[in-house]
Amino acid sequence: MTASEVAPYAIETRALTRRYAGVDVVHEVSIRIPAGRKVALIGSNGAGKTTLLSLLATLVHPTSGEASIAGHDLRGKSAPLRRSLGVLRHSPMLYEALTPLENLEFFARLYDVPDAPSRIEELLRLLGLWRRRHESTSILSRGTHQRLAIARALIHRPSVLLIDEPETGLDPEGIALLDEVMLRAPGVTVLAATHRVDRIEAWADGLVRLDRGRLAEDTVSPVAVSEARA
Repeated sequence: MTASEVAPYAIETRALTRRYAGVDVVHEVSIRIPAGRKVALIGSNGAGKTTLLSLLATLVHPTSGEASIAGHDLRGKSAPLRRSLGVLRHSPMLYEALTPLENLEFFARLYDVPDAPSRIEELLRLLGLWRRRHESTSILSRGTHQRLAIARALIHRPSVLLIDEPETGLDPEGIALLDEVMLRAPGVTVLAATHRVDRIEAWADGLVRLDRGRLAEDTVSPVAVSEARA
């Protein structure tokens, strides 16, 4: 069964709001992203991009509004929701004291990946990390950290990817790998915040733009913009 058969939208928010100290960092954002779409999330610094992704990743709680991933309500934080979702943040979210191999073994256990050894080897080889699999993660470069973080986000084969500034620290070869395994992955829904607007046409088939926490442009579900302005 495909994601589109499970729910009409792989990512959906309804008047999603997050308020800090009386200020709406994300204000009543409603978006609807069908399964398989690749969407760039853009806006100036402070527009609310990272906060929106954090809300969708269940890393912070909304002040009001609702959201779902692959038909799973984010408030439930259910196992099916976690299995559907892969997250790549600006911070790699890795265990520095572990090796790349140990990091992926840990996350494979967390997600109960059935073919963990072969999946881990596949990702380490694909991302050019196999020869460094036994080194301490703490000594690896920023770009190598990012490659390992990509592998961590993909370990359980999620159907939806939430990505924040994915090109950070990557050289041209790393960016090509990023495009291949994440941004253009067949059948996977992608919402990626990026300042690299020069690269959007290389992978995105739609965009969502935030302006001071509000939805300013949406080429995926444009009705949401008119609703927000009503």
